Amino acid sequence: MSETNQNAKMERMLREAKTIAVVGMSNKPERASFHIAGYLARHGYRVLPVNPALSRVLVGDSEVDCHPTLEAAQAVAAIDLVDVFRASDAVPEIVDEVIRLKIPFLWLQDGVVNDEAVARAEAAGVVCVQNDCIYRQHAARMP
Repeated sequence: MSETNQNAKMERMLREAKTIAVVGMSNKPERASFHIAGYLARHGYRVLPVNPALSRVLVGDSEVDCHPTLEAAQAVAAIDLVDVFRASDAVPEIVDEVIRLKIPFLWLQDGVVNDEAVARAEAAGVVCVQNDCIYRQHAARMP
């Protein structure tokens, strides 16, 4: 994909998404998911944390429920974008759930790459970005 097309895709995802599920959310302030979820919440997105090991987590200035699965999070609000902070080998299972739940956007953070799973998601109509940081791209593109 050309850089122009990639840029347009990221801008579309950031503009159209309103509710973002953060898969692999951490309650540890030193983790990227903790900071990025807070950043997204402060910039107007509804953030639904997903981590089966946590029941509640701080997102920005508010403590919120943490959901064990995307399906559980989707029961609270329609998810527009899934932001993944998990190992690359966890991506196929996440893609299965994204496709089943008909979530339109999938964003795999820096270092998270699974070409086969992303190809499956794209074939199902999911718009995908992999190995890139949603925070960095948002800060560079959005007012």
